[in-house]
Amino acid sequence: MNENTSALTTTAAMTLAVVGIVMMFIINIAIGSVHIPMNEAIRLVLGHEANNSEMSEIWRNIIFKTRLPQTITAIIAGAGLSVAGLEMQTVFRNPLAGPSVLGISSGASLGVALLILLSGAIGGTALSNLGLYGNVAMTVAAAAGAIGVMAIITVVAHKVKGNVTLLIVGVMIGYIANAVIGILKLFSPAEDIRAYTIWGLGSFASVSSSQISLFACTMIVLLALSTLLIKPLNILLLGEYYAQNLGLNVKQARMLIIMSSGLLVAICTAFCGPISFLGLAVPHLTRGLLRTSDHRMVLPGCIIVGALLALICNLIARMPGTEGTLPVNSVTSLIGAPVVIWVIFSSRRK
Repeated sequence: MNENTSALTTTAAMTLAVVGIVMMFIINIAIGSVHIPMNEAIRLVLGHEANNSEMSEIWRNIIFKTRLPQTITAIIAGAGLSVAGLEMQTVFRNPLAGPSVLGISSGASLGVALLILLSGAIGGTALSNLGLYGNVAMTVAAAAGAIGVMAIITVVAHKVKGNVTLLIVGVMIGYIANAVIGILKLFSPAEDIRAYTIWGLGSFASVSSSQISLFACTMIVLLALSTLLIKPLNILLLGEYYAQNLGLNVKQARMLIIMSSGLLVAICTAFCGPISFLGLAVPHLTRGLLRTSDHRMVLPGCIIVGALLALICNLIARMPGTEGTLPVNSVTSLIGAPVVIWVIFSSRRK
């Protein structure tokens, strides 16, 4: 009876979360600096003409060129970062481990910093003045930096046994990257520093309508592959010694999990900039909501809850309307920081 009740509770919670995603999807498309009635937004998304023929084309351009890519990006990035955070917390057995714990986000930031802060000094033209080409170059630079750090972490993971050593290496890589970025800022013009600072604030609006297909397809494939790691993730919950006794190759499993998490973080950071706290907070929210640590439920739950929370953060960031938008990182930090505090005090009580 208890198991049936628990299953019903889990199903109800996930159903409500999915309904919430649908509602927030519609609200994100309808609300902005230009108000679009919700019924008209739904008609346009479904491929119909708006009832207001005069505004139909204007609303269509706003939705399909700006709001729809931004909303889809928020859903996919929220899901990807949440799964990456869950994988990191499991493999390191640390409730405060997040997607950026191995310095992968710092590697992406270093790649962008090298490109933006050196472009004006070497090429004579600030990258921020190149428009679309500059955005594509920043995405490539971020991906290169993140994947480069991930390659280093993968080599280290293959050579060392302890998670603590690997964690320390990741933190040190982050410090080195931040030190190099600080030096580059010192010798860079104000225009380039501003462009880098804006990128560092993170934004779901940075993925254009021409890039959304690549971003979505890549992330969906990575999320699908991450579900193949559910069994080793569950076994690692028992501890490394028990996992070895059960026949799990702990070293190989750890490397695969780190690669999965690293690629998710690398792609998200490359396209959206560094997005903080989602990957740290959502796994805890999901485990608390589902009242289980079983990754067969928690991992799909993280995808759903992460997507919903990212949509909420994206909507809050756009609330100022015509005066501009809030940095997404500010909103995610305001939501994620209380969760981290709650985790700390909960662990102390236990």
